Amino acid sequence: RTKASPSPKHFSKSLGNCYNNGHSINYAATNTVSVLDPDFFILTFLFSLTVWVQLLCAFRYGREDLDVIGLSFRKDIWIQHIQIYPPTAGNKPANTPMQDALMRKAGDEGHPFTFIIPTNLPCSVTLQPAPDDTGKPCGVDFELKAYIAKEADNPEEKITKKDTCRLVIRKIQFAPDKLESGPKANILKQFIMTDRPIQLDTSIEKEVYYHGDPIPVKVKINNETNKVVKKIRISIDQTTDVVLYSADKYSKVVLSEEFGDQVNANSTFEKEYKVTPLLANNKEKRGLALDGRLKDEDTNLASSTILRPGMDKEVQGILVSYKIKVTLVVSSSGLLGSLSSRSLSLIFFCIISVVQ
Repeated sequence: RTKASPSPKHFSKSLGNCYNNGHSINYAATNTVSVLDPDFFILTFLFSLTVWVQLLCAFRYGREDLDVIGLSFRKDIWIQHIQIYPPTAGNKPANTPMQDALMRKAGDEGHPFTFIIPTNLPCSVTLQPAPDDTGKPCGVDFELKAYIAKEADNPEEKITKKDTCRLVIRKIQFAPDKLESGPKANILKQFIMTDRPIQLDTSIEKEVYYHGDPIPVKVKINNETNKVVKKIRISIDQTTDVVLYSADKYSKVVLSEEFGDQVNANSTFEKEYKVTPLLANNKEKRGLALDGRLKDEDTNLASSTILRPGMDKEVQGILVSYKIKVTLVVSSSGLLGSLSSRSLSLIFFCIISVVQ
């Protein structure tokens, strides 16, 4: 991706890649090249200006208009600056193949740089706004900015838009190589006026599923009562905890399907159902956690948050988890009663590129 500043005589940024693979390496890298116009070499010399690049991880919560009355609507989680012109002394990391390709395109005006992103930072998450909402949505984002200034971070120095080039990037999370067996749950319930119970067992074969993959849910029923199970309902809920500013919690149903299989009295039943939660079926739901902007074609439901040892829960800003719920609808003298299993905690991840 390439982004240019508003003025044609400023600079542009070409983004190589940004990724996070916290399970196999201890850092993530953003490999980028900034291209400077030759006229600005003279400008920076005459006015003692410097070209900086900045990578900022910020958490946005609330409305921008609240900032007018003194309430902060965002919190900077992590920030780092690099001076790219004039060049500084010191060891620089070797260029990646992607940077070499960008440098061949940029020529002598190209200036490569690399940010090392700590693994304890959160992944990009956006809470889907309502259609009539204005301003930037709530969530965690990463912004790459190149700008011309005398100092890297001086709040009193005014930097105009024409001296700035911004690019929003995404930090994503790969699934671990080793997959554990899937969770299981069961419940035994006895109805009034019956002396025998109904037993429901549910399970999934693994704990990790990628976006777009069908999730096979195994259902086993032992009906020892004189009642009939009329239908089976399977739902998947996305739970979002906003932990940085408040204790807000949102729960959204991202999938709900009913199956007309009946289980007669004093009988057993066993079947595997395949369900697939997709963003395409939930685009109108406000507050749904996504891994990017809704207008981007490669945006999916946000991946589950993994808290590794040493990670601060509050720094993550937003925690995302998923659970499966299986419900049996049972006949009861012409009325419908419900029997629900315990909730199954399900974690699945998003993979956008292949891990080599």
